Amino acid sequence: MRDFIDNIRPLSIEDTAIFSLKDYEVFLERDRKAFVMGTVAPVHQLKEDLSFRLEQEQKEENRSPQSNWEQVQHQVTFVKDQQSIIMTKLQEEYSDLQEEISDLGLEKYLQTLDILVKDNIPAEVLESDCPYPELKESLIQAFHSLSEIHHGRLQCLHEHLKRTDKYCGWCPDDHLRFNFTLSQYTQDIPNYRVLCLHMLQRVFPEKGKQDLMEHERALARQRFTQTQIKVLTQQWQQDQQELLAKALATLQEARDAYQEELELQRDRQHQQDICFHLREKLQQWRAHQEEVAELQAAIAARQQEEAEAVLKREQEKEAAMRAHQKEKLRKFHLEQQKRREELEQRDQERLAKLRSAMDEQARQDKERVRFRAEMLQRRQEAREAYKLERQREEAERHNRLEALRNQVAVVVESDAERMMGGTQSWRNRYLTLREDDIQRPLFGLHTYTADQIVADPRLRVEQALRDAGLHHTQYAQEVMAHIKPPKPPRRDTKSELQF
Repeated sequence: MRDFIDNIRPLSIEDTAIFSLKDYEVFLERDRKAFVMGTVAPVHQLKEDLSFRLEQEQKEENRSPQSNWEQVQHQVTFVKDQQSIIMTKLQEEYSDLQEEISDLGLEKYLQTLDILVKDNIPAEVLESDCPYPELKESLIQAFHSLSEIHHGRLQCLHEHLKRTDKYCGWCPDDHLRFNFTLSQYTQDIPNYRVLCLHMLQRVFPEKGKQDLMEHERALARQRFTQTQIKVLTQQWQQDQQELLAKALATLQEARDAYQEELELQRDRQHQQDICFHLREKLQQWRAHQEEVAELQAAIAARQQEEAEAVLKREQEKEAAMRAHQKEKLRKFHLEQQKRREELEQRDQERLAKLRSAMDEQARQDKERVRFRAEMLQRRQEAREAYKLERQREEAERHNRLEALRNQVAVVVESDAERMMGGTQSWRNRYLTLREDDIQRPLFGLHTYTADQIVADPRLRVEQALRDAGLHHTQYAQEVMAHIKPPKPPRRDTKSELQF
């Protein structure tokens, strides 16, 4: 119904009922959206619900062996019955709507190719009053060319569309069910292609997957060809209107140009008459101009004499003014020269004072440099004297040490037996020791007994964690950190370093 409303066109201005169908198109769109929300959306919602419940049943299979699949199956069967009823109702409405359109004779309002070919040349162009016959013939030829181009394209598309029947080789009922099933799955549904193909296989179990895909491609080609015919028809109308607008504008421009040529011819004759009258006036004007030129020459001569007299008086006045300005300029130069001499003398005196001050400063600087050089020389001499004194003291100390070495030098003969043998004090102590003292340990041991070690709770907790295999975990570290020893440690064993 929506495609029919898109293709329908009024035949005249009196067909007002056709224009009211546009409002009905909006109502159909709202009805279609409500139908989709009431029929298609619940099916997808039920499918998602079943998928979710299947996952939950698989997870809880071991814990809850009982399930409510009978209730779910009853719900699915109920939805299938509802969809079957809806499909049957839609099929009946489709058949009734086709019969109603045929009975009302609305097919004559469809825009067809014959109407466009019949009215290819507008009456505005054929019945126009054009002053240039060649221009009118060229415009008519342009309309013919446009009609032939679009007519050939539309004829080719119609021939391509006639190669397949209206139902793409299927029976009408199967074709309508296929279209309805295909329209339920739009591109906004996730994985709509797989869902659509699965539903088509369930609706048409006797047809294979390849047949369904072939029929879908044939339907897509048929819709694409119909869309091309519609777009080309609209383009033909648009080009026809644009060409008509350009033709009317061109005809109007031709009529305006013809009127301009007539006006130009009349203006040209009028200009020739005006030129004849102007030529007579020009001769009279030239005679008057010669007389005026003679009078102006006499007046100009008198004005030239008066201007020369005025110029002479101005030159005399300007010469006197220049002499006065020269005297003032000479006095100004003398004053400037005197001022420069005074400034130069003052600068010379200042320069002499600065030079004397600089000489005195240079003398003082030389004295200061010489004084510092003498002080540096004295410091170097003192350092050299100090080094010599240190060398002399070092030599004396070495001599004293050598003398001491000579005094304590060994003067007895070597005796290996006496050197390796025991001393007299050792022999005396060895004779006084008893047998049990000889077997006694050299040092005493200060440690813990086994009972004391086992009494420590930290050892027992650590052994329990080790038996459980948890002694390397973070939990074991936190537990051992909170257990206190039986006795607090001494304060001298605690470290103050922070790690």
